[in-house]
Amino acid sequence: MAFPEHRPRRLRRTPALRDLARETRLSPADLVDALFVVEGSAVREPIGSMPGVSRLSVDQLGDEAKRIADLGLAGVMLFGIPAHKDARGTSGYDPDGVIARAIRAMKRAAPELVVIADICLCEYTDHGHCGVYENGEVDNDQTLPLLARSAVVAAEAGADVVAPSDMMDGRVAAIRRALDAAKLEATPILSYAAKYASAFYGPFREAAESAPKSGDRRGYQMDPANAREALRELATDLEEGADMLMVKPAMPCLDIVRAARERFDVPLFAYQVSGEYSMLQAAIERGWLEAPRAVDESLLAIRRAGADRVISYFAKDFARRHRG
Repeated sequence: MAFPEHRPRRLRRTPALRDLARETRLSPADLVDALFVVEGSAVREPIGSMPGVSRLSVDQLGDEAKRIADLGLAGVMLFGIPAHKDARGTSGYDPDGVIARAIRAMKRAAPELVVIADICLCEYTDHGHCGVYENGEVDNDQTLPLLARSAVVAAEAGADVVAPSDMMDGRVAAIRRALDAAKLEATPILSYAAKYASAFYGPFREAAESAPKSGDRRGYQMDPANAREALRELATDLEEGADMLMVKPAMPCLDIVRAARERFDVPLFAYQVSGEYSMLQAAIERGWLEAPRAVDESLLAIRRAGADRVISYFAKDFARRHRG
């Protein structure tokens, strides 16, 4: 048998050749950081289940915004954790609430930084669900106007993008109508369109103090067994007015990211969620995985699947190591 003429190893022989032939690239500009904001002052509180991540008070955000901008990251996603929670999540749409003040602080410090406001009620409700909770379930239609108010408050505070993550039916259309009515028609919507009821959200719920007090979120977040349904959700949100789409979580849903990339020609995000982050950190701390290679490979896989941007708690660490 003749030796094959094609020798793939030719392009793997040296770092320079591997770089020349590289198909997928990853840079700080492909990554979005995520921050948890709390009340108080001079707060920088480590989150036990997310090594290296802390809750920050609003007065800490100016310097943080400058750091993120200087690192060349694509932007930041903000999650607010109020001192007061109630059944309808009123702190989430308070113009003087923690999330509105956080947005204003970041935009004052770094006007060019893209600030994305997560729009959901789970961090603001005393029951921990993503909407109005009655008789053991979330009332979809009662929740819509509250989400719309939250989006308007965030946009008026200066958020560049609003990102509904609640998974209520019709919320993108409700938010789009409310933004347009408030003369905020230029504010884009990044929809968490395919958000699964995932086991990988546990550390986030500690960080955001948002675990449901009773029941779970399987009645409104997606069944991890379903793929065709995800494409319907993505298409529906585009029809309702979403400008960008997101798949969450990223690692267990790379097939959904690929399918979405092939079908939809809009900016596509994937969220490397808290459980993915904590799992890698735990293995790295124990010496079971090699850092930073394991981190970079995990992010590169999400980009290779088709995500234009990746939201990740590793964003700042990656950017520090890969600045030009």
